Amino acid sequence: MDIKEQYKRIFQFCSSRISDPTLAEDLTQETFLRYLEHPEYQNSGKEMQYLYTIARNLCIDEYRRKKPEELPEDLPDPRSVDPGWSDRFTLRSILDSLPAEDKDIITLRYVSELSVTDIAGMYGVSWFAMNRRIKKILKTMKNAFGEEGIG
Repeated sequence: MDIKEQYKRIFQFCSSRISDPTLAEDLTQETFLRYLEHPEYQNSGKEMQYLYTIARNLCIDEYRRKKPEELPEDLPDPRSVDPGWSDRFTLRSILDSLPAEDKDIITLRYVSELSVTDIAGMYGVSWFAMNRRIKKILKTMKNAFGEEGIG
């Protein structure tokens, strides 16, 4: 396992869950510290599964600790700053409307670029079952995009 490559992927995963890059970096480092503290995780054939499970749990813990922030009154209109804002906002809101586990699966597959086999191993299901689940999630997202008038 290439630690540098996995570090980048774990950081991307944490960044997709936590909007603060400094905090995402801290969570990534904590993930690797916890992984390296337990020699039984290493050479088990499930190293990536352990890394993503630790990272996911740390992100969940951080999310639970975080308190909602008030938005400032003088926010600029996002349409004037970024013309593609609407599509990304729609995608983000569709992702946010998914159940947490489905959102994690899509993030692992398309942001962290894990194989279906690796994701299936993390969730303890067969490759076939995970592939079918990913297709179902994507169909749900496509239908939601259609309802939003995009696509």
